[in-house]
Amino acid sequence: MSDCGCELELKDSEQKSVLYWLLAINSIMFLLEVGVGWYAQSTALIADSIDMLADAAVYLIALYAVGRAITDKARAAMTSGILQFLLGILILFEIGRRLMVGSEPLSLWMMSMGGVALIANISCLILIHKHRSGEVHMRASWIFSTNDVIANIGVIISGLMVMWLDTYWPDLVIGGLIALVILNGARLIIQESRIELSQQSIGASAK
Repeated sequence: MSDCGCELELKDSEQKSVLYWLLAINSIMFLLEVGVGWYAQSTALIADSIDMLADAAVYLIALYAVGRAITDKARAAMTSGILQFLLGILILFEIGRRLMVGSEPLSLWMMSMGGVALIANISCLILIHKHRSGEVHMRASWIFSTNDVIANIGVIISGLMVMWLDTYWPDLVIGGLIALVILNGARLIIQESRIELSQQSIGASAK
């Protein structure tokens, strides 16, 4: 009975269930946050919403990887990392645009939306906590969810600072920091994916 594959099927089913929840939460939060971010003229909120979009794509790619070979999972994680990197660069371009055209971020909207996003991402962390040391595509999901919580706290802090200092600079600075967090997360998972693919290649050559 140990070779029936029941345990593997149960594991894959559990991964899929978690990833579907993560995908749904991040997709809804992207739509909500990008709308509020645009209305509030907040670079930090828009950056955080793009992070949500990137994560939704990551979870979609991770769903594709469930039940597949380890090399497929590593490639899926690599794709996730590359996508995160590109979206991090997109945020930096948005910051540059805001620097040129200016903005008047609405601090109360920033803090309120940042709080809602923080609750959503803490829920995501709870969902994926069990898989944080699992296969590479699930580790990627854990890294990106952790980065989201950091970004949400940053948005709330930037809202407080915009209110206190009466300037848009904290919004731009936090938006830039969120971009750097995303880029660092992308670097970590690309690095892990390369190591995993290298190990699999060495193992295949040794056979």
